[in-house]
Amino acid sequence: MTANVLSEPTLERQETIVNDFSIEVATVNGSGSQSANTILMRAIFQMGIPVSGKNLFPSNIAGLPTWFTIRANHRGYIARKADSEIFVAMNPDTLADDLLKLRPGSVLIYNSDLKATVDRDDLIVLAVPFGKLATAACPEVKLRKLVTNMVYVGVVAEILGLDMSEIESALRKQFKGKERAVELNLGAVQAGTDWVKENVTTPIPFRLERMDATSGQIIIDGNRAAAIGCLFGGCTVVAWYPITPSSSLCENLIGYLSKHRVKDGKASFAVVQAEDELASAGMVVGAGWAGSRAMTATSGPGISLMAEFVGYAYFTEIPGVFFDVQRAGPSTGLPTRTMQGDILSLHTLSHGDTRHPVLIPGTPQEAYEDGLNSFDLAERLQTPVFVAMDLDLGMNNWMSAPFSYPELGFDRGKVLSAEDLETVAEFARYQEVDGDGIPYRTLPGTPHPKAAYFTRGSGHDAHARYSERPADYKFIVDRLTRKLDTARKLAPQPLVDWRDAEVSILAYGTSEAAAQEARDMLRQSGIDSNYLRVRALPFSPDVHDFVAKSARVYVVDQNRDGQMHQLLTLDLEVPEIGKLRSIRHYDGLPLDALTVATSVREMERK
Repeated sequence: MTANVLSEPTLERQETIVNDFSIEVATVNGSGSQSANTILMRAIFQMGIPVSGKNLFPSNIAGLPTWFTIRANHRGYIARKADSEIFVAMNPDTLADDLLKLRPGSVLIYNSDLKATVDRDDLIVLAVPFGKLATAACPEVKLRKLVTNMVYVGVVAEILGLDMSEIESALRKQFKGKERAVELNLGAVQAGTDWVKENVTTPIPFRLERMDATSGQIIIDGNRAAAIGCLFGGCTVVAWYPITPSSSLCENLIGYLSKHRVKDGKASFAVVQAEDELASAGMVVGAGWAGSRAMTATSGPGISLMAEFVGYAYFTEIPGVFFDVQRAGPSTGLPTRTMQGDILSLHTLSHGDTRHPVLIPGTPQEAYEDGLNSFDLAERLQTPVFVAMDLDLGMNNWMSAPFSYPELGFDRGKVLSAEDLETVAEFARYQEVDGDGIPYRTLPGTPHPKAAYFTRGSGHDAHARYSERPADYKFIVDRLTRKLDTARKLAPQPLVDWRDAEVSILAYGTSEAAAQEARDMLRQSGIDSNYLRVRALPFSPDVHDFVAKSARVYVVDQNRDGQMHQLLTLDLEVPEIGKLRSIRHYDGLPLDALTVATSVREMERK
């Protein structure tokens, strides 16, 4: 080892671990590290190795700590790991705490310019003179800070055996059309690799080797995937107010609409950035009433503001799509941390007896599919439909199969045309007809004398006439309950893996990745498990059957109060309720498999 490598682990020499570790980079927000981290992740992906990226960033513009984790795993596990084997420390303010997280045998790469003391003899420590290397690679002082990040890309690539041709390919993709930027950053990467070749002689027990496990896959975030789904779902009205972490969903959708929905200079869509979330919800409801396919995207604070308009749309039976990219609350909470804390409020949003369909995607593929199908579902059910994503899915990078091109044509549900009205004796807007709770409707401007009706958010009868008669009110709300029962069949059905085991695990949303990995951990310790992932509310009959067949059901929630556990308790019969056990993760970080597996093991011992 040269003088630049401060220490060598005192542990016994460990075998080389191939394609099964995490890389974590600690920097400060606004330092330009995002490009460097994305290039590292994409280069690993291009080597055919399953990979995922998690960005843990602060809720300010610049200056506060940020961490980015890249996980490579030959088995395809993509959930966040509780710890990382390779750690790049670029932030002196967090170095002491970062050191405490590292397991013995880990590799620490840090900036020797920091003059910090690393009092750990059980780590492989590489003290890299990042400032000196960046200065040599980039004569332009203004750009040097950004180029410094590319030096650690070179260091990491060299010690792990990451193919430099893939680094260059990923870098050119990141800076497409900016040849000067490509040239400068390649120089910085090369400076990092050269430093390792000249100074590091300690064997690094982690290695990347080519695989063929990512062929045909893409890397995409959930917000972009959902935006593509909305485009293909026929969205024509977007009314929104920016809020983290949902803003990029609408921003991406606006870009797609501008590219694909403009002909001869005329747009066939409308986008309104409203003054607040309440106004945007009102615009969605108004557009849905007029016959447009309308949506908005927000997060928890915006959902709270939308409650009155959503309740109005529920009672007047107007379709609309509401994306909630969840973050940690209450109040402003942790705006840039992930959570599943809105599930309960989404299902019951507004006052009185109100229940809404909620779609819960767990992957970018499902974010695309739910974005696509939510408009059909809203129109078929004539009601607001929520799509409950979270920051982890919405803003982080995921591997996915390419999305399939949808079949042409939309299902607009029970809409009567002027020709249809000629064949019916009477049209009553809120009348029960088919036994599914869904009435027939007409769109404004339908040229027929029977088409008109009055839209009322107050008490009304089947003919939309104002009424406070108890029988009329009970008729309407009972029919809305039957509509919810219809939604149980129309909404995405749960995914079930039944193995006739003693233990069952029930999860939803992005808990999927951690839960599936946890099942493998449990299996290795002798605990097999059945599995169900809820993909929508209200619960499908399959959820009831799953719980009925199970001995014990561990319900995995990413919130403090076990909200899915609560909803199951409200929906199940008394004997089944006693089978439920609650696993709750709510520190704002994406769920990891070890948390789930450890919780199940501990409760099984009791």
